[in-house]
Amino acid sequence: MAPLAWLALAGLFAQGLALALGSVALAPGELLAVLAGDGEALHRTLVLELRLPRALAAFGTGALLALAGALMQILLRNPLADPYVLGLSGGASVAALAAMLAGLAATLVAGAAFAGALASTLIVFGLAHGGGSWTPTRLLLTGVVMAAGWGALITFLLAVSPVERLPGMLYWLMGDLAYAGSPWPVLAVAATGLVVVLPLGRTLNVLARGGLQAAALGVAVRPLEWTLYLLASLVTAVAVTTAGSVGFVGLMVPHMLRLRLGNDQRVILPASLLAGGTLLTLADSLARTLIAPQQLPVGVITALLGVPTFLYLLHRSRR
Repeated sequence: MAPLAWLALAGLFAQGLALALGSVALAPGELLAVLAGDGEALHRTLVLELRLPRALAAFGTGALLALAGALMQILLRNPLADPYVLGLSGGASVAALAAMLAGLAATLVAGAAFAGALASTLIVFGLAHGGGSWTPTRLLLTGVVMAAGWGALITFLLAVSPVERLPGMLYWLMGDLAYAGSPWPVLAVAATGLVVVLPLGRTLNVLARGGLQAAALGVAVRPLEWTLYLLASLVTAVAVTTAGSVGFVGLMVPHMLRLRLGNDQRVILPASLLAGGTLLTLADSLARTLIAPQQLPVGVITALLGVPTFLYLLHRSRR
């Protein structure tokens, strides 16, 4: 069976676990009864009104983060690149927190997050470019410094926030899907992002080998790089607005898939969406059930998985 089919089955399995697990666990027969339009009223409420929207939002958010990470790793030709390392999520988080403190509507918070991610993109590219052309290493270092700066601004916003709003803001910053809302916008953006990048698969394969080689083969390198960065900014902003700052998904998923499936972007990009969605769905299920009835932020689970993975990749890059 093709890798994408296996990943799709894994995604369905993760969705099934997310619907069955929780402070009130459902047996397979009870879950199937609810999905068939039958079952007890309490079970229907749990599954259809609470767990299913959250599971779908988790899948969509993980898919977006993995797609953004895959695009950034192609752009920088560096397996350690992702939206969090490069400061995109930091810019989105600062703008979203400022919009929340101003009492803006959810739609305006989402717009502010995209504006913050785009501003971070422009600043990082501008500083990395300087008076000459930027290099992947220079861009990566600039992004790391910007991420630290956004972190300082986040700390400032938390320091001046009303005390009664701090717990919710802190949970959101750690990554929390409890208030994700409707999953359809994030799923629609994930599907649209895939539709946009799939036709570019062959071109991205060339770009992944280096900008000079791509330019020699007739690729318009700079417009393509800006397209990738802007698309990564958009999907990062939507993910941050939906679930807060969930780290390491964009780092782990694309790189691990390349180790298993090779470096054909026509396979890696859809595989990243499926695997990222599956990973975050499973992580959120674990966050909901590990110390039930209390819930952990899903960002705690992804960080516990991502930190050793990041260290492993650093060690591997020294060889």
